[in-house]
Amino acid sequence: MYVCGGVIPELSGRNVRLRAMAAADAPALLGIWSHSEVAPWLDGPPLSSVEDAEALIALLTEWAAEEESLRWSILGPDGVVIGSCGYNHWQLEGAYRGEIGFELSPAVMRRGYMREALELMLEFGFRSMGLNRIEAICIPDNLRAQRLLAGLGFRQEGLLRQYRHTASGYQDVQMYSLLQGEAGAGRRT
Repeated sequence: MYVCGGVIPELSGRNVRLRAMAAADAPALLGIWSHSEVAPWLDGPPLSSVEDAEALIALLTEWAAEEESLRWSILGPDGVVIGSCGYNHWQLEGAYRGEIGFELSPAVMRRGYMREALELMLEFGFRSMGLNRIEAICIPDNLRAQRLLAGLGFRQEGLLRQYRHTASGYQDVQMYSLLQGEAGAGRRT
């Protein structure tokens, strides 16, 4: 079973590479996290500066060292940061489940990069971390994320009413899950 020990493993696919976030990624990630096509779907405070992005990267790195979460920068074929993905949290003993999150630069959407990154991440979760269930929480209007999750074999389980509180009030979310052994679970094609 996987134990992070503060080391975030590098995962490589045909077109993308997942590696530990670095402070140098802050300008690219700020551009993605604050983009008008991405920011509305994120569960977090808005970022307005490179320093904000650096602070968030430092926090995520600290949480990884404490095995609270695990987050990667996604690098495209040219080695440039195009997004991020990871496990927001997980529970092994007793539950063997984890929750994922992901975002991609609109400039490279619809090229299969996020699907490939998530396949790498799911394979790692099932095979190395020992997860049995991987969850994703999605805002009901985020149709692009819903299609991606369905294409990876996730099943929608239901609506969690007023699950999160945001600056605009309480927000409903949809719960998706993928179980170890289900068609396509953690297997790259």
